[in-house]
Amino acid sequence: MNLLERAQSLAADLSAIRRDLHQHPELSFQEVRTAGIAARELEALGFSVRTGIGQTGVLAELHNGEGPVIALRADMDALPIKEANTHEFVSQNAGVMHACGHDGHVAGLIGAARILAEEKDSGRLPAGTIRFLFQPSEESTDDEGKSGAMRMVEEGVMEGVDAVVGLHLGGPLPTGKIFFASGPIMAGAAEVHIDVLGKSSHAGMPEAGVDALVLAARGVVAVQDAAPENRSPVEDGLISFGQISGGTATNVLADHVAIHGTMRFFSEETRDRLRRRLDEAFGVLVESGAEVRINVETGILPVINDERVTASVRAAAIDLVGEDAVLPIEPMTLAEDFSFLANEAPGTFFWVGAALPRPRMHHEADFDIDESALPIGAATLAAGAIRLLQEMG
Repeated sequence: MNLLERAQSLAADLSAIRRDLHQHPELSFQEVRTAGIAARELEALGFSVRTGIGQTGVLAELHNGEGPVIALRADMDALPIKEANTHEFVSQNAGVMHACGHDGHVAGLIGAARILAEEKDSGRLPAGTIRFLFQPSEESTDDEGKSGAMRMVEEGVMEGVDAVVGLHLGGPLPTGKIFFASGPIMAGAAEVHIDVLGKSSHAGMPEAGVDALVLAARGVVAVQDAAPENRSPVEDGLISFGQISGGTATNVLADHVAIHGTMRFFSEETRDRLRRRLDEAFGVLVESGAEVRINVETGILPVINDERVTASVRAAAIDLVGEDAVLPIEPMTLAEDFSFLANEAPGTFFWVGAALPRPRMHHEADFDIDESALPIGAATLAAGAIRLLQEMG
């Protein structure tokens, strides 16, 4: 059997693992049970395994002599969403569900580990080391603003790595298709927090105060009006505001308004340009008597796929499923902390179609996937690792 056929022979097991994880979702940095399953599965294959990395992460290695080190990554965390599905494996953790496919990512990486262990046992695996990263908290950050990838990098999981590969199951993308792009593929993201401080007064005497609410609204509109027409998210980035609050009563001018939003960008140059747009739009409010405080958090780096690594894994995917099933994909303004891994070593992040007859959207209460995508993902990770070992060895 070729790698895809072997992955498909594992389909029932991978679905069972995914459904078990789906029934027991765990939020960011709480993935104790999920990490335990991943560690147990890879220990059973004879891999060296370390747990508790980046709080709840797992690092396992398949050693096969001297050679390159290839890292494969799956994220583990779920979301604080109440599940609306009615299938037999709905979440048993009230208010928490796998609404982004990370249960499938974990199952797929376990499948890749099984395939690669067989390759080593049969003598077909090229020399080198394959490092398996089961990462916590892709969806959120801790009290210090650090995600699971950031924490794992701090604890050395990328030391000595020559290439890193990750995948994402795509709920709206056609099943059986695999999607690649070199260069920018996922946006960087930074949270924006703005405080507009004015002076309260009676609403019937606005001249006696400084209306923070009106001035905050002017700033929000000015930011959006400054965006280029027919803008390209890749070239121009974007700023979106999702929350605004302030004021104490209907007949009192607000003396404080808080605005919260996000910036999306594909380069540091674009990030700097967006920050200047914020400063310019809200800076003019000072002329009307307001005090303005702008805080842009460090945030998530953009995912920039390395051309050589992407070409290598893409070629492996073509060998598996044929050229017609391997498609290009446009950059997305969604964020992904795989970027911190790919910032340490050349990497590629690709998408595997997993659409049901009625496609489901990520981060929605009825999210679900076509589980036939699981062996495709597992086989592509395994094949990509093998090809990278060959080409980098």
